[in-house]
Amino acid sequence: MGGPLTPAPPRRRPWPAFLLHERPRPDRIRNRPGAWWLAVATVCFGAFMGQLDASIVTLTYGSLRTEFHAPLAAVEWVSLAYLLALVALLVPVGRLADAHGRKLLYLYGFVVFTAASAACGLAPTLGALIGFRVVQAVGAAMMQANSVALVATSAPRDRIRTALGVQAAAQALGLALGPTVGGALVSTLGWRWVFGINVPIGLVALVAGHYLLPRTRGRNRVRSFDWPGLALLALATTAGLLGVSAASGLAVPGWGAAVLFAVALVAGRGFAVRQGRAAAPLLDLALLRLRAVAAGLVGALCGYLVLFGPLVLVPVVLTGEGSSELAAGLVLTALPAGFAVAATGADRLLPRGMSDRGRCLLGAALCAGTLAALLAVPLDEVWLTPLLAVLGVGLGVFTPANNTLIMGAVPSSSSGTGGGLVNMARGLGTALGVALVTLALHLSAQYGARLAVVLLLGAAALAVVAAWFSPRRAAGRSN
Repeated sequence: MGGPLTPAPPRRRPWPAFLLHERPRPDRIRNRPGAWWLAVATVCFGAFMGQLDASIVTLTYGSLRTEFHAPLAAVEWVSLAYLLALVALLVPVGRLADAHGRKLLYLYGFVVFTAASAACGLAPTLGALIGFRVVQAVGAAMMQANSVALVATSAPRDRIRTALGVQAAAQALGLALGPTVGGALVSTLGWRWVFGINVPIGLVALVAGHYLLPRTRGRNRVRSFDWPGLALLALATTAGLLGVSAASGLAVPGWGAAVLFAVALVAGRGFAVRQGRAAAPLLDLALLRLRAVAAGLVGALCGYLVLFGPLVLVPVVLTGEGSSELAAGLVLTALPAGFAVAATGADRLLPRGMSDRGRCLLGAALCAGTLAALLAVPLDEVWLTPLLAVLGVGLGVFTPANNTLIMGAVPSSSSGTGGGLVNMARGLGTALGVALVTLALHLSAQYGARLAVVLLLGAAALAVVAAWFSPRRAAGRSN
């Protein structure tokens, strides 16, 4: 007779499967009554990190122009290359997250973003820096495409707007600290440390996400991927913004700008046709047919154009008049600070019965009125500080309500795709804010700043129109 049977050791997943498996939260965290707040707080790390990076980079433009002997139209591609890659990747990454797990892609996004940030800080040339920024955008897309979805699926239905407001406040805090921190770093340690600051934040967020984020419950399998659609989208956005840069002083022949705009139009038309015919289109046209989604995406694009346009305009205007980068950063901080106050305090200050549509109209109208006031006053530190704060308040009222309208109309099984659409609209609005302000400053040395404000005012007015055409009955919850 043989001895007692030895239990077989537990089977281990092959290491590739382990890397593609979402780990559950510890029981003591998952069973806490407020566990969803821990998930929202973890997502706020990514929101903070992404917006800190977005706002901090604009303060490096002067140092980059000096070190690499490049015009503003070339240096702006440190931002535009990042934003273009982000715009192209957000929707496909959102679809992949719906299929393979939002927590999984979110955590890998932190790994890529943090490593690329370290590489940006060591970049030897402007071209290398722009290339590393594209890699950084890949990681940012993996985080941002999942951020809204993780919040919307973690929070109770009656707390989604509050949770999205907290996430927006984390974004605003990153924006608020970015100009001041960026100005201080550029003025003291140099522009390379602007990227290095992401590394410790990313490491902390990676550990927090592993333990605090919930696994994905509902998944929507992707049987095929629309690679031609992705290529056409990337070609259209890249050619269009390259055309704007060519008109802004980039070393491209005059006929080159016309060719780039023509390519952008043809590629954009091809993308629209492709989405109507593809078996598995990159954009879910059924979502875009929902009025709340379509109007909300237009509003998101305009809102972020208004938010990021001043991040380029104000440092250029103030440093051109003799202010330091730190002083310009302190003035610019008023904009995201107002955003943070409104995003977190609107629920307590506005009437409880006020719909999300009403909040969108109020916020967008306040933005338009503030930008109109900027046309009537000198663009100096005395006037810019309070008016930028009011502009931030308007955006802080508008953005969480607009996000709630969109995500409330998107089925929960497609929340990753819906979140990707929201963030794609934000990224495109950000890119347009950078590109159009640069174009306005190039067109006129004397009136360029005023022209830039006019463009921002037009975007705010379009946000008012989009809010007006959104559904009158707010969803306020995820389907």
